[in-house]
Amino acid sequence: MKAMVYDKYGNPDVLQLKEVEKPVPKVNQVLVRVHASSMNYGNLLLLQGKPFLARFAYGLLKFKHSIQGSDIAGQVESWERRKAL
Repeated sequence: MKAMVYDKYGNPDVLQLKEVEKPVPKVNQVLVRVHASSMNYGNLLLLQGKPFLARFAYGLLKFKHSIQGSDIAGQVESWERRKAL
């Protein structure tokens, strides 16, 4: 699958379209085939490493997770449900 990936803080110029391995959903997670996504102001600030204290949660010098984002539209492709007790 293709994804917008970044591995260092900076302007949107650091974003790169790369081929990445398709993730497998864990318990109580879904895998969504994304048809559209957006970048909001909060994503832009995190991309730039602002505020600096946020780097302690997301990675001091580079991101812990190279694919970020939360605003998506798509179709559920698979899911993993937890069985009831």
